[in-house]
Amino acid sequence: MTVDTITSSKQAIELEDKYGAHNYHPLPVVLAKGEGVHVWDVEGKKYYDFLSAYSAVNQGHCHPKIVGAMNSQAETLTLTSRAFYNDMLGKYEKFASDYFKFDKLLPMNTGAEAVETAIKICRKWAYEKKGVKETDAQIIVCENNFHGRTTTIISFSNDEGARKNFGPYTPGFIKIPYDDTEALENALKQENVAGFLVEPIQGEAGVYTPADDFMKKAKQLCNDNNVLFIADEIQTGIARTGGLLAVCGNCSCENHCERQETYSRPDILILGKALSGGAYPVSAVLADDEIMNVIKPGQHGSTFGGNPVAAAVAMAALQVVQDENLIQNARTLGELFRSEMAKYIETSNIVSLVRGKGLLNAIVINDSEDSSTAWDMCMALKENGLLAKPTHGNIIRFAPPLVMTKEQLLDCVSIITETIKTFEK
Repeated sequence: MTVDTITSSKQAIELEDKYGAHNYHPLPVVLAKGEGVHVWDVEGKKYYDFLSAYSAVNQGHCHPKIVGAMNSQAETLTLTSRAFYNDMLGKYEKFASDYFKFDKLLPMNTGAEAVETAIKICRKWAYEKKGVKETDAQIIVCENNFHGRTTTIISFSNDEGARKNFGPYTPGFIKIPYDDTEALENALKQENVAGFLVEPIQGEAGVYTPADDFMKKAKQLCNDNNVLFIADEIQTGIARTGGLLAVCGNCSCENHCERQETYSRPDILILGKALSGGAYPVSAVLADDEIMNVIKPGQHGSTFGGNPVAAAVAMAALQVVQDENLIQNARTLGELFRSEMAKYIETSNIVSLVRGKGLLNAIVINDSEDSSTAWDMCMALKENGLLAKPTHGNIIRFAPPLVMTKEQLLDCVSIITETIKTFEK
């Protein structure tokens, strides 16, 4: 059996269309190489990557320290399953627990798995520690959330594209408006509430950034009602928003998290994406002993979760964030990006708003959600050497790797604004 040699983007797209499930609608560009903030297509055209694999590649494409750690471990030991100990997992668990200041880490592979894990831990804690009657636990979530696409997770989504014809749905969730402290306070008055699961910034919803005090108030309300505050930082965590985590708020930390006054400490922290630097699937749930110890042998797991390669990759990925001051870089360049874009928007008819935090930003197109303007704009950006993707029809998300320089960012701002000009009404 032979493997096709890809000689053109057209060929690669046709192969995917014929042999792959049609569960994605990619921008028509076929990438073959990546380094730092750049990617190249099959034909050799170079682009700025302004999506970073939905923030998985915060450390840049093919970072040599991360790839080196992966290759070295892959040549030594790749997988033991959790039926046996391996000499990497304990090192990683200690490294990450110290890094994020939690007692314990439960390793998984994908973001959706980590969210499911957090839900299971929260429910079990409610039954065994809070005294909620088994099967009655409720978890509060927010409208327009995106936590993954498993059956349980889509059960509390209001994205009909993700939900329709996948029921019956899993019960046990209370949905409230995002960034609404009063709604949260009222929901917490309901019986059997175990946790509040929230994205500190809603990425898929269009980089919707809440009020500065929303996380602090949410954390305090959870504490007051003996409810677990669960932060899904899969997309927002690990330096993306100008803090180690988005729940760090408007901190001034340098190359590590100092837990300043703006920090809202989660009871359960969910990580993924950049935990791997984009090199290998790695996710994790972190919590203190009082919560994590409800999980006993045989009650949760994954064959690949905590494998030696994942452990080596995650430690290298986190070390790069610290060594290269990516927190500070994201904060500085994010402010510059929003400032420069805001200048353009002052006189724009087609772009109405720029918003975000750190290097997780979005522009809102002055058109309806069912229009093609944002998609057409991304197609034009592609032609001009920059890759981005629309979300919610009329919003374009901009999230470059955090290793970007000021000069590169300003070059990208120029590409974006010059492209937008061609769409002005």
